[in-house]
Amino acid sequence: MYSDDDLSNAVKQGVMPGSTADAFREFVEHQRKTVLQDEEHFRLVTSFNDIFVVIAAVLSLAALWTLGNLVHPLLGGFLVAAGSWLLAEYFTLKRRMALPSIVLLFACTGSVFGSIMTSFFDANPESAMVPLLAFATATLVAIAHWFRFHVPITVAVLTATAIGVIISAIAAIFPFSPELIKGLLFVAGIVVFLLALRWDRSDRERRTQRADIAFWLHLLAAPLLVHPIFSTLADSGIGMGLALITIALYALLAITSLIIDRRALMVSALSYVIYVFAAYLDSVGLVDVSTAIIGLVVGSGLLMLSVYWHPLRQRLLALLPDSWQGQLPQAN
Repeated sequence: MYSDDDLSNAVKQGVMPGSTADAFREFVEHQRKTVLQDEEHFRLVTSFNDIFVVIAAVLSLAALWTLGNLVHPLLGGFLVAAGSWLLAEYFTLKRRMALPSIVLLFACTGSVFGSIMTSFFDANPESAMVPLLAFATATLVAIAHWFRFHVPITVAVLTATAIGVIISAIAAIFPFSPELIKGLLFVAGIVVFLLALRWDRSDRERRTQRADIAFWLHLLAAPLLVHPIFSTLADSGIGMGLALITIALYALLAITSLIIDRRALMVSALSYVIYVFAAYLDSVGLVDVSTAIIGLVVGSGLLMLSVYWHPLRQRLLALLPDSWQGQLPQAN
């Protein structure tokens, strides 16, 4: 198995001419009756060996965590981080295995964050300095991991830990409140969304690693944007008004997703949509059939959108100014 990024690298290395690669892309588009940009390709599993390696790595790292925790949680975290880094030297740098690289990255940064929280949070449960220290250390690890291994998801992980640092620092200065956290998360979501668009704009044809980086950033931005909005609406009570607002917001998210050619916003908001309508149907006495109704309506709608994704994009982009169209993936 190989990705479009592998094709581009093969052209750069002189393995095949660019015309051959372009002809192959056109053949795949014609065969699948789609446009490759619309497929949102990203490397995850190249073969079952990826899953095999992940299982073995998780078992080994879990053993290191357990043995280290017998002495101290910080030791357990250090052993997992060091073990993940050493495994990445082979499976990421040499073998370029996508799924193991992602798992090893999360193990490396997550073990550092988790060990610090486990070691100090019980003694200082009300202090914002403990999560600040944990996020800051995880950020440094993510930075080092990026410069060494260049795994696409690392940029999203680094951004997430940096957001944690900023929110923890603000929480250490100002009194904690759910409204403050929601506001900060929403602002962070806007910033991450704009950052993802910047990466997307640098690779409109989505043939390089920059498109993968943008994909993970969109996946991070989506819950940051969606959660504060829907959780705030849900606090006011679930009724017909909230259901209609939810439909309108989801339609807006769908239009945005179509324009930027990314489905992450819609996927992230889906759980909130299902929750709102399940609660509403239960409140009007349709408890027994609420799941079936929601599954039929939402599932059918998403399937229809998937089928007509490309023609809908073409019509939406035609309504936008030429300057905007020049910044977005093409819809030929």
